[in-house]
Amino acid sequence: MKVLGISAFYHDSAAAIICDGKIVAAAQEERFTRKKHDATFPKNAVTYCLAEANCDLSAVDFVTFYDKPLLKFERLLETYLSFAPRGFKSFQMAIPIWLKEKLFQKDLLKKQFQKFSSNFDWQKKLLFSEHHQSHAASAFFPSPFNEALVLTMDGVGEWATTSAAIGCGSNLSVIKEIQFPHSIGLLYSAFTYYTGFKVNSGEYKVMGLAPYGKPKYKNLIFDNLIDVKDDGSFFLDQSFFDYCTGLTMVNKKFEHLFGGPARKPESEKLTQKHMDLAASVQAVTEEIILKLARGLAKETGQKNLCLAGGVALNCVANGKLLRDNAFENLWIQPAAGDAGGALGAAYGTYHIFKGKPRVASSGLDGMNGGYLGPIFDQHDIEKRLASVDAVFEVMDRTAILETTVNSLLREEAVGWFQGRMEFGPRALGGRSILADPRSPTMQKSLNLRVKYRESFRPFAPSIRREDVADWFNLNGDSPYMLLVADINEKHRHTMTNAEKKLFGIEKLNVPRSKIPAVTHVDYSARVQTVRSDTNPMYHALLTLFKEKTGCPVLVNTSFNIRGEPIVCTPEDAFRCFMGTNIETLVIGNCYLKKGDQKKHLNIDYRDSFELD
Repeated sequence: MKVLGISAFYHDSAAAIICDGKIVAAAQEERFTRKKHDATFPKNAVTYCLAEANCDLSAVDFVTFYDKPLLKFERLLETYLSFAPRGFKSFQMAIPIWLKEKLFQKDLLKKQFQKFSSNFDWQKKLLFSEHHQSHAASAFFPSPFNEALVLTMDGVGEWATTSAAIGCGSNLSVIKEIQFPHSIGLLYSAFTYYTGFKVNSGEYKVMGLAPYGKPKYKNLIFDNLIDVKDDGSFFLDQSFFDYCTGLTMVNKKFEHLFGGPARKPESEKLTQKHMDLAASVQAVTEEIILKLARGLAKETGQKNLCLAGGVALNCVANGKLLRDNAFENLWIQPAAGDAGGALGAAYGTYHIFKGKPRVASSGLDGMNGGYLGPIFDQHDIEKRLASVDAVFEVMDRTAILETTVNSLLREEAVGWFQGRMEFGPRALGGRSILADPRSPTMQKSLNLRVKYRESFRPFAPSIRREDVADWFNLNGDSPYMLLVADINEKHRHTMTNAEKKLFGIEKLNVPRSKIPAVTHVDYSARVQTVRSDTNPMYHALLTLFKEKTGCPVLVNTSFNIRGEPIVCTPEDAFRCFMGTNIETLVIGNCYLKKGDQKKHLNIDYRDSFELD
């Protein structure tokens, strides 16, 4: 049985296909269109998935959309009626779009799929899943657990913003939920907006900014904005927010509470206040998540926990959840946001709707390491590079590894393009920019010289799985870069008294460990563990780097610049290479040096994409 899952029309459109219970392919539309968070119908991702499954749409048994538009419309109407006459302007703007497009998404989807197959039987094959069921299915069914509690947290689906489900075998049942407008995700997004970052895009910046501040507004948030019970259930005071009926996330009452208007994006500098606000909402979020987990563990007796929804991308909270030990085991869907909903929609149809049994996974889980996107063979890579006039040298595997490590030892930024593209927001050694983590200037250099982004943003370490416990306070797998752990004491540098007195961004340039480029200001790091069975080429590179340096760690950041989707094709990689200060590019067995390229191919890449 073949099931195609689709997420679209809000943000992060994607497609995924499951054949007889196994994931064959999954990809976000943004990777093909080169438009960050592309929300349009994922025609390119669908085309890719069908090709990977070696079939056309007529051979697919079901196509499942990841949420239910009519239930969303019901929530929209009920919300506006509840707040009327407040929000009429917002209502006036939203309703025509719903009446023209969103209310008739079934017809829109039918027309899109008929472009793939004129005889597509949409009446029998087109299904709709509830939003949180799609998230929960994406977390439980590919997990390594036969039984688990599944916690889904995001902004909002149809009505649910937080839900708990029990998964057992091929069954998955929601046991409780918190509904709109009360939402952890929307609380975090409100502070994302207030600190001057883009909602549904900049939340991870708030998380990265938090360690520079102190949670001095935490009590103010708990005393005014949100009432949290002992079991983690919560209630948001809507008199401070504008997201129900307005055009912004917060209102004047919120601004008065926190002492001024929202920061203007890009033009207004970040201050210590913004860092303290970030630290405060991060601390509040962590406390709520821990209370939710503890309450659900006590209530259900479950030992395993799966996470999905956009809030599950908060890797700092995930790390604390793991160490809290309310559950014995934790597994997080790597594409935890709306893109992963496409995968969950397909899984839900296969297991819940059709009652098909789960298929045992051969590795850590059913996600194939997250490597579910396009792959290019060596001949195709060479042909594509030649077509863009690239100058490259072809090497065997041993030589390409040796030469790449030598580039890293010269403190060069290396574009690393190997195997299948990753599914989800993290680069995992398939489409990555790599660097030497021992360099005290690399973090700032990569941000400003290569990524063209804010200097405060941290980078993640990739480390061989067998070495992780020696370097980090983590003794388990973290293959999807979704857990934060502290650097082990023996690898830390003792700070001077003067360094300890620094505040905010002043902390940035203080080397805190033997691997300063990936050590955040609080001695933490977002760790990716690499296994030889999941990504043998990347593992081999880490092994060789360790042999030469004694360090089994590399800086791993996504192969893109700020505002750009992660590269998908060799041409994307070459374009990014020529538009940035990346010195070396390795694609398959092709090795490229910036100095060897034709000068007229250099491009001004910095302003090529809308800022995220």
